[in-house]
Amino acid sequence: MRYFIQLSYKGTHYHGWQRQLNASSVQAEIEDKLSLLLATEIEILGCGRTDSGVHAKQYFAHFNHEKVLDSDVLLMRLNKVLSKDIAIHEIKKVKDDLHARFDAKLRVYEYWITQRPNPFLNEYAWYLYGNVNIDLMNNAAKLLLTHQDFECFSKVHTDVNTFLCDITFAKWELQNDKLVFTIKANRFLRNMVRAIVGTLIEVGKNKMTIEQFKNILEGKNRNEAGQSAPAHGLYLTEVQY
Repeated sequence: MRYFIQLSYKGTHYHGWQRQLNASSVQAEIEDKLSLLLATEIEILGCGRTDSGVHAKQYFAHFNHEKVLDSDVLLMRLNKVLSKDIAIHEIKKVKDDLHARFDAKLRVYEYWITQRPNPFLNEYAWYLYGNVNIDLMNNAAKLLLTHQDFECFSKVHTDVNTFLCDITFAKWELQNDKLVFTIKANRFLRNMVRAIVGTLIEVGKNKMTIEQFKNILEGKNRNEAGQSAPAHGLYLTEVQY
């Protein structure tokens, strides 16, 4: 039987979602605790891979178990033993062929920037000195919706079969004391959002024209794009099935 887990996590102290040797990860933390509670080795598969330091407000994963589980009891017990940086919100039985990664239809990310020092946002937003032109950045962001190949914003030497993504929304907004970039797509490449943010900031600081941004999109060369924004300002906020 297959079970879906809905969770959120603060990524500051983890080297991303995916289990890896000699480094802490969210996947390993949950797998180890689930295996302990269920007295059998449990493998969980997530809806995507987040990099070291990236946060998730909403994240889904699935695992298989041969027995019918009391989801409410397991939810309570799992939250008791997990790190306080991880919160499990729901565990529910689903169809055996529902896949947390491959059946996700939409993913939404936010990137947070603060333009003045704020000790309460040090681990949650990129402190960016100086002003940026939000209108210019939004005009450049509109171009993302007219393209599908985003090799120029992908981590190099990555093991993907295609660089095609369908971006349906990309916009900067001021939210109180934060500048927030929201982007929605059916899928994202590794490091893609952070590379987009870093490049759009160059547009906002008048270090790059919108025409140059367009040429980067068409050129498909990561070396032509801007530097990636720091990981700690990035959030996976929504996944739809």
